[in-house]
Amino acid sequence: MRVGGKGVKSSKSILTSKGQLTVPKEVRDRLGLEPGDGLIFEIEDNSVRLRVEKRTTLRQLKGSLPAERAYPDKEVERDAARAHVVRRVTGEEFAGR
Repeated sequence: MRVGGKGVKSSKSILTSKGQLTVPKEVRDRLGLEPGDGLIFEIEDNSVRLRVEKRTTLRQLKGSLPAERAYPDKEVERDAARAHVVRRVTGEEFAGR
């Protein structure tokens, strides 16, 4: 990575025949880029500005939308599934564990 004018750091990458660029390690490290992150190309005249779009994981989305109803915990679901199987197989009600 070299230092350009006005304290701007620049780095060079060559476009492949498939239209791909390699983001230099110094740039990846500085921007905290990880596999799956996106780069947004903002074009103005003959210049391009890159913006980082961090990947959003399902874990990060957990709880971001309100649930319309409360969901039972795993034990309640497991007991309900057992009761259903017992009723189907024996015709009897599930008495417990």
